[in-house]
Amino acid sequence: MAGGILAGALVLTTAQGRADGQSRDVSKEAARASREWVRSGVVYEVFPRVFSAEGNFNGVTAQLDRLRDLGVNILWLMPIHPVGQERKKGGATSIGSPYAVRDFYAINPDYGTKEDFKRLVAEAHRRDLKVIIDIVANHTAWDSVMMSKPEFYTRDAGGRIVAPDKDWSDVADLNYDNPQLRIYMTDMLKHWLREYDLDGFRCDVSWLVPTDFWEQARVELERIKPDIIMLSESNEPEHMLKAFDLNYAWPFFHAINDVARGHQPATYLRATWESERAKNPRGALRLHFSDNHDERRAIARLGERGALAASVLTLTLDGVPLIYNGVEVGDTMESGDPALFEKFPIFWPIVKRNPGLPDFYRKLIALRRAHPALQQGEVVWLRNGDEQRVATYLRRASNEEFLIAINFSNEPFTGFVEAAGGANFDDVTPQTTPTADARRLRTVGLPALALDAWGFRIFKRQK
Repeated sequence: MAGGILAGALVLTTAQGRADGQSRDVSKEAARASREWVRSGVVYEVFPRVFSAEGNFNGVTAQLDRLRDLGVNILWLMPIHPVGQERKKGGATSIGSPYAVRDFYAINPDYGTKEDFKRLVAEAHRRDLKVIIDIVANHTAWDSVMMSKPEFYTRDAGGRIVAPDKDWSDVADLNYDNPQLRIYMTDMLKHWLREYDLDGFRCDVSWLVPTDFWEQARVELERIKPDIIMLSESNEPEHMLKAFDLNYAWPFFHAINDVARGHQPATYLRATWESERAKNPRGALRLHFSDNHDERRAIARLGERGALAASVLTLTLDGVPLIYNGVEVGDTMESGDPALFEKFPIFWPIVKRNPGLPDFYRKLIALRRAHPALQQGEVVWLRNGDEQRVATYLRRASNEEFLIAINFSNEPFTGFVEAAGGANFDDVTPQTTPTADARRLRTVGLPALALDAWGFRIFKRQK
């Protein structure tokens, strides 16, 4: 996202791209096919500035073994380019947002050298981890090297270069009506594939850039490296036809917040999921998340147990889940607010408050990645005894079936879940403490169901 935090209404808007016109109905069309490592993937978002005490590439490289053991397979690094001019924020000079880029071809010297970054990518590949970087194609910093070509920018009636939005005063808007800008940006993307052997890009505010640019760029990029991933930070269905492998499930993120805060019933999750599926092309992969760099940390918004319940939801739904760095230890990022303009390193020792949390995430991710039903299997929403508070659904493929139940409230639940042949299910729920894992009764007799406050259960049907 750009320098400032974007309002939710703007995030949810589709077809904002100035050259695209109105969004067309693509729901009857097929989404582009994606590689197996994408369809079965788990994305881990890294903010290099805060990821380690060093705040650089070497600090990320040092944790690659841990990330591999966590079970993720796609590392997304937030912008690694030099940051533009400093900005006054709240009366103090800030470091500046990484989304205000000064030079798309360069590396932020605070993060290290080209050799440091190449080593990070090579070491990640050695551990079977893919690496993608953030590309901010919609705008630049005001002191960007591209300002030498003012024709690349959008201007007002008086000829002045403008920001893309009144809240994004730290960036200048690029004009994709200029064919030379399109060539420049496509060549830049190709450079990163050739020079650093990257595996693709996460494309910031991609709905503000014309869809046909992304489609044309994808063709050029695949000539260099066919096996790439393109992640669209948009809710634009048209992006999924040719250009992108994934787009953001923004409405579902907001539905999680509304349900967990008691503003909507748990059935709102199903309604939002079904509405979004109806708008997107058949087979479109959505990025599901409950935490990212644009929002307050989930643990600050929803509390510890609410954040954990939200993680279970996103890691057991279809599409591809995202984990934002530090979630696996319960990090709150100081005040809980995004740290785009400051440096608040993740406080990894906070895991001492709940030492079983990383192991819980490892087990949950391992469960997902071991079973096709939990990756892209069918989703079937189920009735239960209190649909105001409890979400229940099946994930099933041809030879396996899982039932997930999540209580999005601070009151225990005792009731039923709609489950044919319920006696044939085993409880496979990972727990946050090893002793709880050992104590849990593994065979259950659904449809009777009990959940603690903010509790969750994952059941697997016996073969």
